[in-house]
Amino acid sequence: MSSRVVVLGSCGAWPEPRRACTGFLFEHEGFRVVIDLGYDTLARLLEHLGSTTALGLDAVIITHRHPDHMNDLHGLFRARWLGWPAAEAPALPTYAAEGVRERVLGLEEHDTGAVDQVFDWRPLPAPESQVGPFRLESWLLPHQVPNAGVRLTTADGLVVAFTGDSGPSPDLVDLGRDADLFIVDATDRPLGSPTAVDPVHLSAREAGEVAEVCGARRLLLTHFWPDHDRALSLAAAQQVYGGEVLLAEEGAVIPLR
Repeated sequence: MSSRVVVLGSCGAWPEPRRACTGFLFEHEGFRVVIDLGYDTLARLLEHLGSTTALGLDAVIITHRHPDHMNDLHGLFRARWLGWPAAEAPALPTYAAEGVRERVLGLEEHDTGAVDQVFDWRPLPAPESQVGPFRLESWLLPHQVPNAGVRLTTADGLVVAFTGDSGPSPDLVDLGRDADLFIVDATDRPLGSPTAVDPVHLSAREAGEVAEVCGARRLLLTHFWPDHDRALSLAAAQQVYGGEVLLAEEGAVIPLR
């Protein structure tokens, strides 16, 4: 069966018009796991699933508790809790960094107990785990809050890795080593931005440097700052990485086989 990544959102911090914040759907052998659900990603996920109640979604991974990576997880909770008969809604295995569960609970005034019925919470980073057909490995990477880089490997050796939001770290090399697709935070700011220097995010050039060192086969840049010229990020990564560089675009489907 086909394996692919679907881009649900590509922006960092807040979404540009007609775009969304961070979110990816990884499909393999009929198993579907969503990685991050930032602002405006849920409707795109439900459209792709063809279900207003997320029927067909098998697992969730949330790299950290910043809202541009997890805000729509609360919407997913409502879709599952209010849209399914309570006795029939299977709990979703949900691998989440510290503080994610508490953020969802803070948004739910009435059905706080239901949050733990909809989501089967599992910590990130954590020891190696089996998520459907994937082996999940995770690393704690530098950011303002605990952030888990995640690496998913299939039995036949297909690898997708994602940094979440990360500053420079030697662990990024192990995270992305020989990955078929390495999805990397590339938070370049518009020229003249007062926050152009950022130690807790990677630039596109740094993303390219890491992908080159770790031997990733393809690099997918994401987490673009609103109003930034993405062509500049593409060029910066291509200067230091010899493989194919892709830009995350909402709705893009990236085959992995």
